[in-house]
Amino acid sequence: MENNCTPPNFIKNIISEDLKNGKVDTVVTRFPPEPNGYLHIGHAKAIWINFTLADEFNGRTHLRFDDTNPVKEDTEYVNSIKEDVKWLGFDWEGLFFASDYFEEMYNRAVILIKKGKAYVDDLSADQIREYRGTLTEPGQNSPYRDRSVEENLDLFTRMRNGEFKDGEKVLRAKIDMASPNINLRDPVIYRIVHASHHNTGDKWCIYPMYTFAHPLEDAIEGITHSLCSTEFEDQRPFYDWTIAETEMPNVPHQYEFGRLNLEQTVTSKRKLKMLVDEGHVDGWDDPRMPTISGLRRRGYTPEAIKAFIFETGISKAFGAVDLKMLEHFIREDLKLKAPRTMAVVDPLKVVITNYPEGQTELLEAENNSENPEMGNRQIPFSREIYIEREDFMENPPSKYFRLFPGNEVRLKHAYFIKCNDVIKDAEGNVVEIHCTYDPETKSGSGFTGRKVKGTIHWVDAGQAVPAEFRLYEPLILDEEVEEGQEEKHFLDKVNPNSLIIKHGFVEPGMKDAKPQDKFQFFRHGYFNVDSKYSTPGHPVFNLVVSLKSSFQLPK
Repeated sequence: MENNCTPPNFIKNIISEDLKNGKVDTVVTRFPPEPNGYLHIGHAKAIWINFTLADEFNGRTHLRFDDTNPVKEDTEYVNSIKEDVKWLGFDWEGLFFASDYFEEMYNRAVILIKKGKAYVDDLSADQIREYRGTLTEPGQNSPYRDRSVEENLDLFTRMRNGEFKDGEKVLRAKIDMASPNINLRDPVIYRIVHASHHNTGDKWCIYPMYTFAHPLEDAIEGITHSLCSTEFEDQRPFYDWTIAETEMPNVPHQYEFGRLNLEQTVTSKRKLKMLVDEGHVDGWDDPRMPTISGLRRRGYTPEAIKAFIFETGISKAFGAVDLKMLEHFIREDLKLKAPRTMAVVDPLKVVITNYPEGQTELLEAENNSENPEMGNRQIPFSREIYIEREDFMENPPSKYFRLFPGNEVRLKHAYFIKCNDVIKDAEGNVVEIHCTYDPETKSGSGFTGRKVKGTIHWVDAGQAVPAEFRLYEPLILDEEVEEGQEEKHFLDKVNPNSLIIKHGFVEPGMKDAKPQDKFQFFRHGYFNVDSKYSTPGHPVFNLVVSLKSSFQLPK
């Protein structure tokens, strides 16, 4: 299922033409995350596009951290991003940090000042916003816009030396306050931040803005094709302006593709951090989170994620993808990989009254009927077993083919059993059912005497392993619209039933299951051994995905 190339797309066509015309000799792309949170499924698409396109043309990809904001960044995020990229199956040629280029960026800002293309502004952030104008009204020039080159050089030097407080002054590019593109209305390119940086410590108290630093980083590293999502399309004129006016010898070009959004989830790092900080989830790697680490802990595989991204394609189109499409690909990936076994999530005891007391036999069961190479296993069977509580009804509706008084069903891999008696507690709750079995109906014996309509799963009560099951629903109750959502409205959409914890049993052969081992539980779905809460002999299983979906890939 792994995809080592991209489908036909406009970026591939551009690269082909650039190589053919001699515009570039070697393709160099980069994946440039800001280390201010964990990566999510949208980042997985950006990773795949950058690394796969470069590989297709025998180029290289840099991993670069755009670490220009010391207040929000942390080495925890740096390490998690490295782990995620490698887990997806990619390796970088060169590990870079924007902060390694701070001196070069400072010098390029000085070039702008000397050319009269940048100035130090004393307006507050709110005033700059007011002066900026709107989509229909031009902005106004700052009263500090016409400072002399000498004064700006002096003030910028003093900013670097720490003579001013946070927010007291900024450095702005001098472009056009009447531009129809708001991003060209004298954007801020440096601000004062007296904070320790994860990479440079306390060396700097002024930091470049992302939109100024990013094109310089691309130019410094010799990036040929700077690939980003369409939300940065309006920034491209400033990207090109920065490269030209700072007189960078290398001239990269920016190309935008449609970002990946999933329905019933959220891919805003700010909102994901809110979910973590306010305790709505169990950390960035919570299996309900769309983070790569969350998907990994839940049980998704790199192959499934890359196949999903391949199918979504590369274009400029923007839209939310049905979550069922992602689920389709993990089912497809696991159906031949995951052994099939039995687990009882909500147990109800069954006593087989005519089975010999103290006797246990071993029954043969295939590990995966679709993949015979996975072989068989033996499972114990005795007088007492557990079945799912939902597989028994005392007063069933019509067309209910599972267990009820007087009815006969097949136990998967075992025998026919018939319900004869129901044991209840003082409150009238069913606590145990008594059945008889027919020894002639053993699975695999070729018995053809009669047929039953229902088959249910079970585990042996004497040897079953206690287990915890974590069942998931979408974290967000309905489709999340990213833009313009107020935080309170967003948090109102958190699904209170997104995690249901059950305690039951699994087959004894699973007592040594290790974190990240994956199984298909008969009739329940695909499950993954949790890497955080499982302990030896006491496994915790995360529901990866249910067994069936109505989703079908478009023809």
